[in-house]
Amino acid sequence: DEFISSPPRKTVRFGGTLTEILLKYEKGDTTDFELLKHQLSDPDIKDAQIINWLHEFRASVAYLTKELGQLVNILLKLPWLRRSREVVEEYLGFLGNLVSAQTVHLRPCLQMIVAQFVPPRITIREDDVDISDSDDDDENISANFDTCHRALQTVARYVPSTPQFLMPILVEFFPFINKSERTLECYVHNLLRVTVYLPTLRLQILELIIEKLLKLDVSTPQQDIEDAEETANNCASEEKSTEEGLFDMEEDEDRKGNKVVAPNIERMAHPLAERLDILMTILFSYIRDVCHVDGKLDISNTKDLYRDLVSVFDKLILPTHASCHVQYFMFYICSFKLGLAEAFLDHLWKKLQDPNNPSVIRQTAGSYIGSFLARAKFIPIVTVKACLDLLVNWLHKYIDNQDKGANAYCDVALHGPFYSTCQAVFYTLIFRHKQLLDGNLRKGLSYLQSLNFERIVMCQLNPLKICIPSVVNLFAAITRKYQLVFCYTIIERNNRQFIPVVRSGTGGDLVQTCTNPLDSFFPFDPYILKRSKKTIDPLYQFWEELSAEDLEDLKKPIKKGTSEDEDDDFLKGETPQNDGVVEIAPHSYESNTQSPVSSIGSPADCYVPYPL
Repeated sequence: DEFISSPPRKTVRFGGTLTEILLKYEKGDTTDFELLKHQLSDPDIKDAQIINWLHEFRASVAYLTKELGQLVNILLKLPWLRRSREVVEEYLGFLGNLVSAQTVHLRPCLQMIVAQFVPPRITIREDDVDISDSDDDDENISANFDTCHRALQTVARYVPSTPQFLMPILVEFFPFINKSERTLECYVHNLLRVTVYLPTLRLQILELIIEKLLKLDVSTPQQDIEDAEETANNCASEEKSTEEGLFDMEEDEDRKGNKVVAPNIERMAHPLAERLDILMTILFSYIRDVCHVDGKLDISNTKDLYRDLVSVFDKLILPTHASCHVQYFMFYICSFKLGLAEAFLDHLWKKLQDPNNPSVIRQTAGSYIGSFLARAKFIPIVTVKACLDLLVNWLHKYIDNQDKGANAYCDVALHGPFYSTCQAVFYTLIFRHKQLLDGNLRKGLSYLQSLNFERIVMCQLNPLKICIPSVVNLFAAITRKYQLVFCYTIIERNNRQFIPVVRSGTGGDLVQTCTNPLDSFFPFDPYILKRSKKTIDPLYQFWEELSAEDLEDLKKPIKKGTSEDEDDDFLKGETPQNDGVVEIAPHSYESNTQSPVSSIGSPADCYVPYPL
């Protein structure tokens, strides 16, 4: 009785029920159908109207065939996200019904959801002129993203093949790198959220994100970032001094003080570096959250993510020359557990020694090994020694194989991996020699002598001629101090071969000899992005600039009697002192080996006196 006496549901529309309208449309009567589309497209449509329509559409999804794609597109454009909870729930129910009954509409549904992964744009108009076009700072944006992910999970639950249709859409909708920081931040954050409930897409999504980060990274050389920071700091200082000079009185200071725009401590001056910094911070947070459950490291999760990241590293990072920051995702995940760091070193070692790999990949793997051993504070000295043993033994075997061959001469094209490995060993020794000798000097020296650096340095392949001069200089100074090998005779001979030549017929232009024939770089040179470096700095071994006392100390050999081999003529002989100085001038390698302006960098070119 109550049902009979209750009034019918109020519907503000025309043309009868939805089923009737669709049946008329099939018969060629389009009047009510056009009216229906008009009502659904009304920007002032009320919540109650949306709920009523969606309720009927849910019961009539069988009619929504491919021919009615235009009507479905109008439904997918309904402003459902920023409506009441009732509208949202009804819409989610409609999406589930639609994709389960008509999978032909799966792609448009996924496109509609992914399009909501970025904040909407709002345009502020003044006198018919657009004066602003910026991201909407809606306080409900986080809740809207949550709802989008609910919608995506609903669709995936009804259509198991969702992941294979979704991935191309995620690629298609990725914002251009010149979009706002907020847009990129939201999109990348939402992509990473998708990996939580669609784990089969994780590897592909990580590849997509890291590929975009890599493009940002190589578009912003470290020198450009440092120059932008220096310029911003200088401008801020000039503005501040100008303001203080012009407005000395208190009232003027109060009035004008706010005009001085000091550089934001957290913000990067270079616009692309700012985007990269934000996105790297998100990536580091994601790695930390996946690997830790309730604050404790989850070994299973960590291993799975490590495998995915190594796969991305091999595919994207290793073949890319001179990226500055993106590769630090491997540095970070390896810091969680020593086993991961050792696995990464082993992975790089296999790349380096495999003759089937391209020479450039083997050389890059050598650069990564040296930089990782030198810079990763979390790698213990016992692991460093194990890696040095592997690398040095490989070098000696390489020399054995070449000494009797026709290619036993200095040539980067023939022996690139050999030179890269030599540089990795020299670089590691520069950073780690104090730890190798710490505690028991006699034992430490005995270990370093067992590596037989003299044979490597003196071999016909002449690695000191090819490696970066700044590394060679410090290696020579350290090995001379501990009387492991005397490099300066070879360095001087190599320097005499580096005499500049004059190009004929072009006005006598000076031709500089290439000082970085390996075209090598140190992949874990200082990380300079302000926000995300907070994650890296506690794990990072900074280079301690050599003081005058340190340089003096490097000139002095260690006291006789500290070595077990007391009869060695080289160790017993006194080293003559001379005021001659090695001066290797920085050239094309400067940005990779000099200390950056804003942070402590790689070993700079040092000038250590040596006997002539």
